[in-house]
Amino acid sequence: MLTNDFILEMHDIIKEFSGVRVLKKVNLSVKKGTIHALVGENGAGKSTLMNILSGVYPYGTYDGSIIFEGSECKFKNIKDSEKTGIAIIHQELALVPYLTIGENLFLGNEYQKNGMVNWDETYLEAGRLLHKVGLNEDPHTLVKDINIGKQQLVEIAKALGKSAKLLILDEPTAALTETDSQHLLDLMKELKANGLTSILISHKLNEVTEVADSITVIRDGETIENLVKGTDDITEDHIIQGMVGRKMTERFPERQSKVSEEVGFEIKNWTADNELVEGKKLLDDINIKVHKGEVVGLAGLMGAGRTELAMSVFGKLRGKNIHGTVVKDGKEIDTGTVRDAINNKIAYVTEDRKSAGLILSGSVCMNITIADLRHFSKHHVLDEDLEVRTADECRSKLGIKSNDVFQTVGSLSGGNQQKVVLGKWILTNPDILILDEPTRGIDVGAKYEIYTIINQLAENGKCVIIISSELPEILGISDRIYVMNDGKIVGELSKDEAKPERVMQCIMANKKIGA
Repeated sequence: MLTNDFILEMHDIIKEFSGVRVLKKVNLSVKKGTIHALVGENGAGKSTLMNILSGVYPYGTYDGSIIFEGSECKFKNIKDSEKTGIAIIHQELALVPYLTIGENLFLGNEYQKNGMVNWDETYLEAGRLLHKVGLNEDPHTLVKDINIGKQQLVEIAKALGKSAKLLILDEPTAALTETDSQHLLDLMKELKANGLTSILISHKLNEVTEVADSITVIRDGETIENLVKGTDDITEDHIIQGMVGRKMTERFPERQSKVSEEVGFEIKNWTADNELVEGKKLLDDINIKVHKGEVVGLAGLMGAGRTELAMSVFGKLRGKNIHGTVVKDGKEIDTGTVRDAINNKIAYVTEDRKSAGLILSGSVCMNITIADLRHFSKHHVLDEDLEVRTADECRSKLGIKSNDVFQTVGSLSGGNQQKVVLGKWILTNPDILILDEPTRGIDVGAKYEIYTIINQLAENGKCVIIISSELPEILGISDRIYVMNDGKIVGELSKDEAKPERVMQCIMANKKIGA
């Protein structure tokens, strides 16, 4: 029987997919009016457990019991869990971009009478909910016209509009700036003070230790330990040890830097106009160079122009009126189309793996080989045996955890999906790799493995450019760093010079100059 202290208990939850047990008698207890963190590596079973709780996986497809506010629940779908007071906000937001904020807040939950929506009441209540989450936006604004941080707040407001008693947030800050992330964490604390219970799933352990009252660590589908703030050791190192099953004394693998004096890649006088705002520059006279065997980081705040630079160079995917020169091994090359860039041995790993980097319904094999099918073809006929063998070799080399190369990519964990994206581009045998947010949304253990792959590429003489919104990552993996702000290069720092305060000095000095 549930004690008065707990709003939720999940007992001995077992879940199998195709005979493979992914949850093995997992237990979870959440106290009322607290923030409870659920942490573990990609593939540990966190999302599966929450999908059971929210009714995505209905009663009868798993073993074990769910008790919410003292009553056993047998949810058949998400609507059942929402009626009970459980709301889940997934990492991929479920908002309709071309509907207004108000329409999104009450989509499927409309204020209506006799089949007619009461729009006055809808927008009045929408304004009240937006105020509650601290979002100062007109509810008539289209969702597509607000940034991702504000969209997260709309999702929370939407949950509050359904009278949620338990709010589940799955990687809510993965795509947010530090400012927006802190705003969201402060909101969670405020909602807790007003009696709302939250479950936070996050790989950002500094955020977990800041806001969580208690933490459940799961590994390989099993509950490893439950930690309580003020009683147990909830340092990041302790949590990581529970997640990965071993101590990780270093977050970044060691690499013997073998940077050549030879410059392998240069971007000279690169300028582009903003394709959306007439008369505004997207990139302004960018000059960077990368030596063979060097890892170069691009640091900067959100909107500094780092992704825009990468995409404009790789096939001119962003910007208009692009001017400048791309030089490889001392010779000017053409990267005007994606095929031109690939032919010149340039690879770009997008920041958005799910919508732009992968075909989620496709197999591991198809996703790994798709960027270089000519390698597996003769007279336009695909050699499927060669394709499968090569994909399997790549899967083994990168440590991609899947049943086989025929498993759909959408069923893999985030870390393994990221390895598939890397594998796809590594298979093209590039000389230059541009990695945009290569570890976004993946756990500490998987990050370490990605860093190891990056180090191996550099040791093999590749030119590697890394874009990351996590400054410690840029500082930890790069040999040299360019700092960007407002579409310009505003600083260049060696590894010894690269410190967080130096990066921010470069950014703020430029802001003052431009003020």
